[in-house]
Amino acid sequence: MVYGTGIMEYLVFWAAIALLFAVIAAQGILADRKSKKEFEKKLYESYGKRPDKEYKVERFVRIPGYYEHHRQPGQIDDITWNDLSMDQIFMRLNYTISSSGEEVLYHRLRTPAQSISDLQYFDGIVAYFMEQAGQRVGFQKLMNGLGSTGKFSLYDYLEYLHTLGDRSSRRDIIANLLYIPAVLLLPVRFPVGLVLLLGLMTYNIATYMGVKREIEPYITSLAYITRLQHTARAVAAMEIPVCPGENERLLRGAAALNRSRRGAFWVFSKTGNTTGGSPADVALDYVRMAFHIDLIFFNRMLREIGLHREEIDQMITALGTLESAVSIAMYRASLEAEGETWCRPVLEGDFLQARQLYHPLIEHPVKNSIRAERGVLLTGSNASGKSTFLKTVALSALLAQTLYMAPGDEYRAPMYRIYSSMSLRDDLESGESYYIVEIKSLKRILDAAGEEDGRPVLCFVDEVLRGTNTIERIAAATQILLSLTGENILCFAATHDIELTDLLAGKYDNYHFEEDIQSGDILFNYTLREGKANSRNAIRLLEIMGYEENIIRSAQRQAENFLREGIWKLS
Repeated sequence: MVYGTGIMEYLVFWAAIALLFAVIAAQGILADRKSKKEFEKKLYESYGKRPDKEYKVERFVRIPGYYEHHRQPGQIDDITWNDLSMDQIFMRLNYTISSSGEEVLYHRLRTPAQSISDLQYFDGIVAYFMEQAGQRVGFQKLMNGLGSTGKFSLYDYLEYLHTLGDRSSRRDIIANLLYIPAVLLLPVRFPVGLVLLLGLMTYNIATYMGVKREIEPYITSLAYITRLQHTARAVAAMEIPVCPGENERLLRGAAALNRSRRGAFWVFSKTGNTTGGSPADVALDYVRMAFHIDLIFFNRMLREIGLHREEIDQMITALGTLESAVSIAMYRASLEAEGETWCRPVLEGDFLQARQLYHPLIEHPVKNSIRAERGVLLTGSNASGKSTFLKTVALSALLAQTLYMAPGDEYRAPMYRIYSSMSLRDDLESGESYYIVEIKSLKRILDAAGEEDGRPVLCFVDEVLRGTNTIERIAAATQILLSLTGENILCFAATHDIELTDLLAGKYDNYHFEEDIQSGDILFNYTLREGKANSRNAIRLLEIMGYEENIIRSAQRQAENFLREGIWKLS
């Protein structure tokens, strides 16, 4: 009877333990399901809203990784990218979840398409994700599983793995084979077999630790590539109908890496330590140390990945392209939710025509329209809107040729090579003055215009040669702007030198912005007007800002003397 009671107590104890584990497991499963449902709900609710990501410095170091490894002619150079504040534009339309999507989206913004058909293909994917909410969210959930690479680019990871070179497992395999005679000797010559067995184990454990520390940083890289393959297969299984090219590349890439997944459990499974891990973790660790199983499979995975870098690149490109399309779908939806318009461009003809264009980073922007069959020269006072208008047109052209959309009601133009020379500054590192930096920047545009590319140059120049004296500035600016005219180039330029409007009247159309001064205050309407600026309000603005009256009167008198006599006098 006592014996039976002991058995019952024993069974009850283990039943309680089993129930406890079941409860813990159930709680984990329920928590995971709840987390996934909340994430899915967030994906639906974020559609039509602005992104809320945080950007640290190291993130912007990583984001250009794909672009840096896919350089090609015709991409947007650093000067133009910075002039147009493209980092801020990128942040505004970046809804990506994975590093693949983020890096490929950045590359897309820096790489105007080579053909209209490429843009229309991408636009078809964007339109599909705008219409198919379930597919969009399902895809985003898969990309969330792929996740981010942290502070390193995907291509940093690939280069990181490449530095290990070709690693052989020959020594590990031979050591493991020697276990066979050691075990066979145990029944017949026990002491010899035991010594050999213990010696092999001691050798493997001693050599394991050093090698494990060496490869540990690289396991994260392999893990991401393994997730990349899994995600590629899962996305291809969705059979999204509008992207057959991406589906094919995903399946081909995933199939090429099949062998690299063998033994992934040993390489990536959670390892405990021999003092604080669970019994299962401790046992697995001892197996790893005794037989180097994870090291052998690590070397095999490394070798397979080295053989299939092209397929990995294709998977990154395909997944990144699809997630870029999701991001642009969400960006377009956010514009519509805020009451702003966007249009699909018409990329043909030999002139630029745009209606109701606006700058996508400005809240409640003033919209402007223009038709440019030849160069455009903008005049007007500081802060009147000249620079913003130049950037608006430039951004419209760039977004039209990268995302197949423009912020406004209409955008019609040929496909351009886009350059700017606007927000320049002294180069302190090289010791170059502003003027040297400026003339180098302008020279690169002139050189591009002289190249036979098949696409005209569209360029934007703000305050030509502001870094030198008035007489030489006007003379040199006239000749440079004349050189930026012709069949192969369309130039938008802004200047304070009103003399240029007459000197270039036969080559440039004049437009201006002006301000209103009412009740001692200055008001800018930011509306583009035809013709050159006629008002000279710089001195009047000094008065509005509270400068002393003697300064105002003396400046006004000097200006009037110069206009009358053509000579500057100190009055």
